[in-house]
Amino acid sequence: MLSFFGRLIHKQKIEKEEIPPMKKFLIVGLGNIGPKYHNTRHNIGFKVLDFLAEQESLTFETQKLGDVTTYKFKGRTFILLKPSTYMNLSGKAVNYWLQKEKVPLENLLVITDDLNLPFGTIRVKTKGSDGGHNGLKDIQAQLNTTKYNRFRFGISDEFSKGRQVDYVLGEWDEEEEKQLPERLKKSVEVIKSFGTAGINNTMNTFNGK
Repeated sequence: MLSFFGRLIHKQKIEKEEIPPMKKFLIVGLGNIGPKYHNTRHNIGFKVLDFLAEQESLTFETQKLGDVTTYKFKGRTFILLKPSTYMNLSGKAVNYWLQKEKVPLENLLVITDDLNLPFGTIRVKTKGSDGGHNGLKDIQAQLNTTKYNRFRFGISDEFSKGRQVDYVLGEWDEEEEKQLPERLKKSVEVIKSFGTAGINNTMNTFNGK
């Protein structure tokens, strides 16, 4: 009898602790796994999430299709995901974790590099094309929509003709390295704002900053 009541109380406790879907957010930083990609421009999504994790003493755990950790802030739960599928198959990981965690599509934010923006420029959007970005292209294919929130981090287009791949997969230069800490701090503010103030307020506050 006691064990029955014990199980009942335990079940009620678990149900009570379940997080309402609208208070859960999936924040996906795009990048490629492996040491050789660690400090490349293409991996800015990973870098932003690593910076947040370091600030808040969070530890990523390797789980299905990615490295994952959870960050709680002002009553919201942010699931931070670094896909382990390599950039071109990012959509598989995004779709899996959306379903697993029952996160509404409007609570998804994908962080990616953007060649069309000056270095460090922030642009948050609710929809758009993939812009030739293979990670976004796969996410669009897997989710079957272009209407998902993305946070584009400018890496500029300071490369000579035919050198785009080398540039994107190259490491930050000395001047960029100096400016990155401040830009990463601002990027973390974008994530927090997305979860607490909403996408529209976040766009108004941070776009172009």
